[in-house]
Amino acid sequence: MEPLFPAGALGWNASSVPGGGHNRTVAGPAPSAGARAVLVPVLYLLVCAVGLGGNTLVIYVVLRHAKMKTVTNVYILNLAVADVLLMAGLPFLATQNAVSYWPFGHFLCRLVMTLDGVNQFTSIFCLTVMSVDRYLAVVHPLRSARWRRPRVAKLASAAVWAFSLLMALPLLVFADVQEGWGTCNLSWPEPVGLWGAAFITYTSVLGFFGPLLVICLCYLLIVAKVKAAGLRAGCARRRRSERRVTRMVLVVVAVFVGCWLPFFIVNIVNLAFALPEEPASAGLYFFVVVLSYANSCANPLLYGFLSDNFRQSFRKVLCLRRGYGAEDADAATEPRPDKSGRPQASTQAPRGREADGRMQTSRL
Repeated sequence: MEPLFPAGALGWNASSVPGGGHNRTVAGPAPSAGARAVLVPVLYLLVCAVGLGGNTLVIYVVLRHAKMKTVTNVYILNLAVADVLLMAGLPFLATQNAVSYWPFGHFLCRLVMTLDGVNQFTSIFCLTVMSVDRYLAVVHPLRSARWRRPRVAKLASAAVWAFSLLMALPLLVFADVQEGWGTCNLSWPEPVGLWGAAFITYTSVLGFFGPLLVICLCYLLIVAKVKAAGLRAGCARRRRSERRVTRMVLVVVAVFVGCWLPFFIVNIVNLAFALPEEPASAGLYFFVVVLSYANSCANPLLYGFLSDNFRQSFRKVLCLRRGYGAEDADAATEPRPDKSGRPQASTQAPRGREADGRMQTSRL
C-alpha cells in the first residue's frame, strides 16, 4: 500500500501496489531512517493484528450463525475476506520497511503486490454493490425482491472478485524486486514516467473515483426517495429496519473514503508536482499509506456499533455475554430461502415481529 510515485520521484523506500493499497511506485535509494524503520513496521504489525482478528471474527459470525445469512451480510463477508487477505501481506511490507530491502524473493513480491491490489479493488467494488443493493431495497423494494437474494449476492460477489483480478493484472505483470534498490515495487518499461502516470490514473478512476460516483448517486436517490415517500402505515417497522441497514452501509462507505481519499490525493498531486525529499513529505507519505491499511481494522468495529445482530454475535463468540435466547428468537422468526431460492415463512409463531413470508434480506 504505498503510493504509486513515478520512479525517481522520491528518495525514500516504498513498497508497492496499486489501486487502493498497493501501487506505490516509489524509487530511489532506501535510507534506513531510524525512527521510520521502527515506527512504520510496528504500525503495520499492529494494524495487521487488529485487522486479522476483527475480520476473522466477522467471517466466523456470518458463516456460523444462520440469522446472519442475509444479502447484505454476503457482501460484508466478501469485504471481510478481502481485508484478511490484505492484512496477510503486511508482515512482508513491515519487514521491507524495517530492513530497507525485500528479502523474500521475486515470487512473493509479485504475490503480495497482486493480492494487495486484488483485495483493494474488491473492497471498493463490494461497497459499490452494497450501495446499489441499498438503493434497490429502499427505492424499489417490491420489484427488486426477486434479485435481492443470497444466491444472487453470491454470484455478484464472484463477479466482483473476477473483475478485481482483471483490474490487478498490471501488478502481476510488472511487480518485481528492483535492481539496485532491492525493494519490491512496480518496474515499468520505458517510458517509465508515462507508464507510472497512466497506472495512477487507471487505478484512481476505475478503482476509487468511478465507484465512488456510483455510490454517491445511489445515496442521493435514496435520500430523494425517503423524503418523497415519508412513512406509511403498515410498513413503518420495515422502513426502520431498512434505514438502520442503510445507515450502517453509508457509515462503512464514509470511513472507507476517509481512509483512502488521502492516499489517492497524494498520488494525483505527485503527478503534477513532485513531492520534495524532506522528512515532512516522507511522514505524509507513510501516514496516508498506514491510514489506508487501517481501514481494514475499522469495519468490524463499525458492525459492532451499528448492528444489533453483529454486536450480539460478537459478544456470544467472545463469551462476553450469553445471547442464546435472543439469537434463537431471531433465527426462529426470520424466513429462510429454500433450495430453490424462494423465502420460506417461519413455522414458529412470530414474537412481536412482522411475519409476512418475505425474506428479511437486509436484517443485520
